[in-house]
Amino acid sequence: MKECWVTEPLHFEMRETEIPEPKDNEVQIKMMAAGVCGSDIHIYKGENPNSRYPLIPGHENVGLVTKVGADCKNIKVGDHVVIDYVIRCGECYQCKHGRGNVCEHVLVRGSGTNGGWREYWCVEEPYVYKIDDSIPWKDAALIEPLTIGEHSTSRAGVCEDDVVFILGTGTIGTIIAQACKLKGAKTVICCDISDSSLERSKQFGADYTVNSKTQDIVAEVQKITNGHGCTVAFDSACFPGSLTMIMQPGIVCNAGRVVPMGFCTVPEKITQQMINGRELTICGTRMSLNQWVPTAQKMAEGKYHMEGLATTFVKFSEIEKVFDNIVHPDPAVKKTVILFDGAED
Repeated sequence: MKECWVTEPLHFEMRETEIPEPKDNEVQIKMMAAGVCGSDIHIYKGENPNSRYPLIPGHENVGLVTKVGADCKNIKVGDHVVIDYVIRCGECYQCKHGRGNVCEHVLVRGSGTNGGWREYWCVEEPYVYKIDDSIPWKDAALIEPLTIGEHSTSRAGVCEDDVVFILGTGTIGTIIAQACKLKGAKTVICCDISDSSLERSKQFGADYTVNSKTQDIVAEVQKITNGHGCTVAFDSACFPGSLTMIMQPGIVCNAGRVVPMGFCTVPEKITQQMINGRELTICGTRMSLNQWVPTAQKMAEGKYHMEGLATTFVKFSEIEKVFDNIVHPDPAVKKTVILFDGAED
């Protein structure tokens, strides 16, 4: 079998090794598809503070179960599965209080430990979830990013009364828009500097769009909301200063919620007055929790708009194209999915 390793920033290599055999509590999975996340891009470029080298990237992983260990009871050979990438201890305060995604000892597949850009791997059964066989592999690879939308909007308590502002209309921004609409949000405003991205966001739930390069964000939000402002704002752009940008008076209303999505380490120009003057709630969010099964079920039921969510498909045998696009990005490539042998059958 082959594995893809990032050995240091801007360098990858393909390695051949034996197909691993599952331990008693593990299942062996033939990989079928894997998404390429922004964090994978940062890992390759040496910009991810949570990763180490050498490393097999990949945390958006789906595959076919080919063997099961002696102690496995729930997963069977032939099952289509999605793999949970959050490894947790189950014993710390966070785990015992329903916050296992930020376990005190959390370890993340594809970042802190090896992920799924390989043809086979073995994973402990409790981290493997069966998905409906009807879901195409190319769509199933997007279950993980969809769980991010479900988790972050749950953290923010998005509901029917909400008017939502989303900065950044990449994959996560459009997924958040979908999740907000599924939760009944009455208005979704998407903001970006790319007209093509903004136009694309309308397919995924945006009611209004604002180009922050050519329009005044505060003035546009005030006009759209009749002077009330938004009740929830998501920062899915995550560049230095983006959080300060969405916390400007006039964007988020009194008693609103603000959700930063990224891990930018540059200090922001945020004051206590910006928070307490409106009694804002700042909702941290990381990865997801308890979203795998319900998200896969929603996908099987056709509740997500999938067409165009992934824009680019690359064979695992041609994975160098993924890294080429990281170094020389094509604006048309919004989301890439890696397809393994058999994924298109």
